[in-house]
Amino acid sequence: MLDSVMIVFPVFGLIGIGYIARQTGFVSERMGEGLSEFVFTLSVPCLIFRTLVKAEIPAVQPWGYWISYFAGVAVVWVLATFIGKRLFGIKGVSGVVAGFSAGQANTIFVGVPMILKAYGDEGAVPLFMLIAVHLPVTMTLATVLAEGRQASPLIILRRLATHPIVIGILAGSAFRPIAPVVPAPIWQIMDLLASAAVPCALISMGIALRRYGLKMGWKLPTAISVLKLVVHPLVVLMLATQVFEMPPVWAGVAVLFASCPSGINAYLFAERYGEGVALASSAVTLSTVLALGTTLLWLYVLGVG
Repeated sequence: MLDSVMIVFPVFGLIGIGYIARQTGFVSERMGEGLSEFVFTLSVPCLIFRTLVKAEIPAVQPWGYWISYFAGVAVVWVLATFIGKRLFGIKGVSGVVAGFSAGQANTIFVGVPMILKAYGDEGAVPLFMLIAVHLPVTMTLATVLAEGRQASPLIILRRLATHPIVIGILAGSAFRPIAPVVPAPIWQIMDLLASAAVPCALISMGIALRRYGLKMGWKLPTAISVLKLVVHPLVVLMLATQVFEMPPVWAGVAVLFASCPSGINAYLFAERYGEGVALASSAVTLSTVLALGTTLLWLYVLGVG
């Protein structure tokens, strides 16, 4: 258990430092926004690019891996939408936000640091392969559900094609053949940018939590947090270990990926449509706080540390 704590402590410790620094006024909101933009547009795309260029990617698509994770997404998405509409009376886009908050994980600001800390380089390939499809699938689904028949495929494709994470994925895949001839100084620049991803992401996450807060109370956000932190990884664990065959590291990465708290993309999505903003911000905040304990549980279950 102590080893598991040592995996989780640096991750949530840096989040706590960011939160306290903003709470005490030591840093400004502008700093958090700047760090977040740097991580999102430069540092993490470079980290993904570097990993995909050098990684040994399986020749055959790991369909059991994809199905295990996204079946869990489907389960919690449907349950969160149902609970939100039937028990709390939310309607329209707010119902989509509830499902999106339960099904979309905070992979960049929490998942990447935690999973790389837990599994090291061995977990990098399954991690970034999942990141490669996670955002396009969840964002496309949320947009289609929110806009219905009015959803424009061209607009969705344009949003995805200009997304920094997607650009990093596409560039990493395209540059694999010429990686051996890239000069060493170029890789040094890439390494410096990539190495900044983890600490900057976690500090900015802590500042963001101070900004969002629990604007909608705790009842529905608690239900969403339980679905995100407990039900989702449980479904993935059962499928990845009992139904499909895959290396233990791949199964572990999928479970930890699923156990990440609600992603900030749910909040940004709600802001874009002007509905469910308080729900999304509360779900992000509460699930991130609760993830400190649930992550230790899943690390113990997986035998990591």
